[in-house]
Amino acid sequence: MMDGNSPPAAALSVVLLIVALSTSTAFLEPCDLLYDNAVQAFYSNDYKNVVRYMEGALSSYRDVRRTKVRCRLRCQDQHAFDETFSDMHFFDVVLRRAACMNKCIEEKLGTQSLHKVSEDVVQDFNRRIPYNYLQMAYQKLKQPDKAAAAAHTYFQANPEHVEMGQNLEQYKELKDITENHFVDHEARPHQHSFTAAVRLYDKGDYEGAIVLFEEALVEYYKADVECRALCQAPQSFEGHDHLRYRYSLHELVSDHFTQVLHCEHECVRDLATRPGRLSPMENYLPLHYDYLQFAYFQVERLEEALQCALAYLLFHEGEEFMTDNVDYYRDVLGHDSKPREKAAWYLRRHKQELELLLTGSKIMGAEFIEGNYWSSTGGREDSNRIPSGTDGWMEYVPISEKKNVTIAAPQHLKEGGPLLYDSVQLVQNSAALNGTQRVLLDHVISEEECAELRQLAHIVTMAGDGYRGRMSPHTPNEKFEGATVLKTLQYGYEGRVPMRSARLFYDTSERVRRIIESYFLLSSTLHFSYTHLVCRTAITGQQDHRNDLSHPIHADNCLLDPDANECWKEPPAYTYRDYSALLYLNGDFEGGEFIFTEMDAKTVTASVKPKCGRVVGFSSGGENPHGVKAVTSGQRCAVALWFTLDPLYRELERLQADELRTKSSSGKVG
Repeated sequence: MMDGNSPPAAALSVVLLIVALSTSTAFLEPCDLLYDNAVQAFYSNDYKNVVRYMEGALSSYRDVRRTKVRCRLRCQDQHAFDETFSDMHFFDVVLRRAACMNKCIEEKLGTQSLHKVSEDVVQDFNRRIPYNYLQMAYQKLKQPDKAAAAAHTYFQANPEHVEMGQNLEQYKELKDITENHFVDHEARPHQHSFTAAVRLYDKGDYEGAIVLFEEALVEYYKADVECRALCQAPQSFEGHDHLRYRYSLHELVSDHFTQVLHCEHECVRDLATRPGRLSPMENYLPLHYDYLQFAYFQVERLEEALQCALAYLLFHEGEEFMTDNVDYYRDVLGHDSKPREKAAWYLRRHKQELELLLTGSKIMGAEFIEGNYWSSTGGREDSNRIPSGTDGWMEYVPISEKKNVTIAAPQHLKEGGPLLYDSVQLVQNSAALNGTQRVLLDHVISEEECAELRQLAHIVTMAGDGYRGRMSPHTPNEKFEGATVLKTLQYGYEGRVPMRSARLFYDTSERVRRIIESYFLLSSTLHFSYTHLVCRTAITGQQDHRNDLSHPIHADNCLLDPDANECWKEPPAYTYRDYSALLYLNGDFEGGEFIFTEMDAKTVTASVKPKCGRVVGFSSGGENPHGVKAVTSGQRCAVALWFTLDPLYRELERLQADELRTKSSSGKVG
């Protein structure tokens, strides 16, 4: 019998195990600190330290990911669940795994909290931004071989970057630079092998293609294990905070498990998505087996061809062309076979996960819709209908049914309402701007008001404000500074800027809101979502031969996917934004034109040259992709405004600003 006041032996042993963890002496410098040091060195023209810190940041980032994967998998093996199940045994294993992972990770990395980086830094690394800095640093240090590799690595994830494409062409012309120098330092092994295999396949080298396709499958399943290990961290469903809304132990465990499982389930999407793309390669994993069955057929290895064809049919049951292939192989061989066991196991697990996700998400009260992960692309039919084959590398097409996503377009496409103020002049409507829900206005504010707001900007704006501290969030060739309405009014309240100027910023934003609401004949109130006084300044010495954009082409309430010609209305996009506007404060700079494009992010449909008092307004969805051309000299200042029709998403800072503005009008503040 256990004493009622005594803890269970298993639980006590785990508590002692956790307490007894030795203090780690290991220390790996955090990647975000190294990254920040590298960026600061870049702006100080200290290119040797740019290389030192940025290479260190990339190495640190890789080491952290590699260590977490290794430790989580090792501890999972060391503390496995067995057939004996009870609540006590379950939590005993969970606690032992946790203790094991903490000890393992901290022995390699040092204190884990040092390596918790912001989502912005993670996104920069995913977008390969460090290689943009490295390319320029190596160029300045006259190391073209390393610059070429950095440029190539960056360009793989950013093929729309015009300047980098031109740089690569220049590197190719250098006599000491060969094809071997263009190395992708971040290449994913499973995708690299698959691409190389397709090239050999297209050349008719089926023996060589088989080796690489088999290698690609090994790497794919290895990457799947690693992807899943990295999911063992805080996760989230859109609009759901399980720690806030769940209180019982089992509800908390259920919710977190469901979110982790959702992350693991989506690894199939992650592994099929190339760097810098939003959409996965269609039919990616099944294609390996399709290619292989044809390649094995070509080299007269029909047993392997049959196994691969059967594996393909696991994903696309009953597909006509592959079924014909299977029948052919069976007839020639005189016997049946089984699909590849790894593929069968993978798909069984996938289906089991789906059942759990549907149950778990229902408990959470969060919607989960299964993605169409392996949509079939049909096939090629030759005289013997052997085999389905493909026409090479697949197009990047979206998983169209993965969520209830739609292109964001306003329901009421009206315009032409009153402009409310006598001075305001309509310059171009939607038709003149070659789009829908677009307008260009002049004389929204006066020259004097522009000058006063610019003077205000020089006092209140801070580098990186509105971009989570990132001084150059869109391009390293410009510096961004910003301030919100609330911050400006607070400065006025404190006497740090004239309250009159702070009120002008507030009143001007309200004027633009009223004009946009009226012009587009909106039947409900337009609320502020975010308001930002922002200036972007060209950095001297970094403008030669520049062809990148000051702000890349994007849409304001959905994720623009140029390859698929779609815009996905899902996080991290600000899906609640309905209309956007920019009020320009000056035009005495070079470059900086605002542009609308088609959804391909390349075809420019309209260009707007900023000047004092000019406003461009438009609906925020995929119908209006836009960006900003490079500011190559001087400073470009504007008031950027985003609006929502949903009062639940109105800007909280604006409500506080409303109170301050009311107080200032009543004379309660100076």
